[in-house]
Amino acid sequence: MSISAVSFDLWDTVLDDDSDEAARAKQGLQTKGETRHRMLLEALQKHHEISRAEVDLAYGVANAAFYKAWQEDSITWTCEERLQVLLDGLSLSLPEDELSRLADAMGALEVDVPPDLLPGVKAAIQALAEKYKLCVVSDTIITPGTGLRKILNHHGLADCFDAFAFSDEVGRSKPHESIFMAACKGLEVEPDQVVHIGDRDNKDIKGAQALGMKAILYTGKRDQDRFTTSADVVCEDHADLVGLVESMADD
Repeated sequence: MSISAVSFDLWDTVLDDDSDEAARAKQGLQTKGETRHRMLLEALQKHHEISRAEVDLAYGVANAAFYKAWQEDSITWTCEERLQVLLDGLSLSLPEDELSRLADAMGALEVDVPPDLLPGVKAAIQALAEKYKLCVVSDTIITPGTGLRKILNHHGLADCFDAFAFSDEVGRSKPHESIFMAACKGLEVEPDQVVHIGDRDNKDIKGAQALGMKAILYTGKRDQDRFTTSADVVCEDHADLVGLVESMADD
């Protein structure tokens, strides 16, 4: 079949990961990591005697557990689930409503101070949206899918997309077939009608190709996989993206 849809990874493909830290610094704000640790400490100290060192250690253990589940099982816990793992490790608890508010506040940090778009990606997405159906296929690490939609809307891009497949909403993360199939279902297309664009070979490229999609490795921000990728095409600059997709569509 001919190509009729394009799906995009978000982090380091559309959004410049951690570019918001510079904006936070200019506003006199702490880093996201420091802010999350402080928020958790303050929430716990309302109910328990606990030190910053204990919180930092528990946070590190919970993050390692999250990473293991993400990499080995293609599951990204929600922020609230990750906090619950942390609390279980400490044998402590928070009232349910306070835990929910804390998770929401942590998940809103990148919405309140959004990361930048990568150079040229807005024009590329807008041009592709005139000819193809578009979808986001993204793992959610802390900011949930609801927040990522808001970030895209902030940048004037949300309306360019016909569907969204976020791991916290689908239940599985890349490279699991479920998240790519959710994208195809949302777009109402077959996998071999889709080109997926992402920056990680093991998640974006291998995951998409396993279902019969075409895949473009974007290396403009992260290029560690450039020489080992199985991608159909490598894109270094978003200014070239429309031409690359159209050349694949014509094959």
